[in-house]
Order: sequence, then C-alpha cells, then structure tokens
Amino acid sequence: MTLSGEYKPSTWGWVNKHVATIEATGTTPSLEVLGGAPVILLTTKGAQTGAIRKSPLMRVEHEGQYAAIASKGGDPKHPSWYFNLKAHPEAVLQDGSEIWNVVATEVEGEERDLWFQRGVEVYPPYAEYQTKTDRLIPVFLLTKKA
Repeated sequence: MTLSGEYKPSTWGWVNKHVATIEATGTTPSLEVLGGAPVILLTTKGAQTGAIRKSPLMRVEHEGQYAAIASKGGDPKHPSWYFNLKAHPEAVLQDGSEIWNVVATEVEGEERDLWFQRGVEVYPPYAEYQTKTDRLIPVFLLTKKA
C-alpha cells in the first residue's frame, strides 16, 4: 500500500509538521487543524520529480467515498498535489489509522458542485476560497482500488 520512490518533504513547514505528527502517531485524528475539522493524508507521486509527496487535506467523505478539494486557500494557482494527481492518479489515502490505495478522478459539472458543497459543509471556508480566485476550484474523487 505504498508508492515507490524517494520521499521529498514539502517546502511548506506547516505541512511537514502535520505529516510528522500523523506519522509519529500513526493516525490522522491526532491532527485536527483549521477549526477542528478532521483531515486525511494523501500520498502522491510528484508530477515532475516522481518523488513521493504527502499532503494533509480536509476530510471530505460521503458514504465511504472521499473527495480532495484543490483550494490552496483561494490562491490563483492550483496546489502542487493537483498536478501530481493529474500526472499520476494512483495515490494512497490515510483516514485515521486505515490506509488504502485510491485512484483520483477529477469531477466536473453537477458532480463537482455536489462534492464541493459537501466540502463546504465540512469546512465552510471553502466557499470563501472560491470567491477569492478566478479559477474554478477542482475536486477529485478518490476511489478505493479493489
């Protein structure tokens, strides 16, 4: 249940701190950020480097299906992990102490809107982030591999 390659930590210190906390405790509930909302840990393969990257993301789950919302706080640019999933859609998701392989699929239209709204219900600042940027914030479904 791992991706092969060398792990390359984020250039963002807060991301590294959160990843270290998850790895030290073995579970994502050990890390509740940004107003107490729960997180997942998404492990991807770098689009350009092929290095292993780890990103704590808000936990957006509905009936066993997960979504990843590429908000980057309303920044005009997509987060790096967006490009990683576009180039290498196979990833690893950790929720709590459970870890499994997933395949990421970017969703559009009504399906994107539905999942974005589910994200807003979990983490209301997503709505504000969308107003801060001209880009439509992408949403990926993370489907467990059989």
